[in-house]
Amino acid sequence: MAAASLALRRLDYDETAMTSPAFTPVDDDLYREIILDHYRNPRRKRAVIPADRTVAANNPLCGDEIDLTLRLIDGVVADIGFEGRGCSISQASASMLCDAVSGLETASAAQLAHEFRSMMQGEPRGADLGDLEALAGVRAYPVRVKCATLAWNALLEALGEPGEAARG
Repeated sequence: MAAASLALRRLDYDETAMTSPAFTPVDDDLYREIILDHYRNPRRKRAVIPADRTVAANNPLCGDEIDLTLRLIDGVVADIGFEGRGCSISQASASMLCDAVSGLETASAAQLAHEFRSMMQGEPRGADLGDLEALAGVRAYPVRVKCATLAWNALLEALGEPGEAARG
């Protein structure tokens, strides 16, 4: 009986936790799996050669390093890749960025970067970010937000928005 009562209490607690304002998507197994999949099996983890733009970015607080390279053809991100090392959040975010912006016009890629940063700062946004929303829960850990936005800030710099990139 005591075990059943404890299990029931746990279930009640879990249901409350999932509907509370403090619940974040990082708590959800599906989102965690998306992040881990991109960390363990990064997409486009390679240098683009030849590259039109190369940006080296680092987060000295935790040691994350990202070298973002991209090739632009007629205003479109024709190819993009990254190299580097760091925590699972920074590496997964870089992988997800490369998947998301490949083939986009540069203006659309910059807009997506701004939408992503707004999400990470808890600001309202207009777009559905798909799998990128798996990283939204990171904002519950302010120190880790810089890990998640590192590659996105590098993208903004590569696209010619250095003032915006420095903000993040």
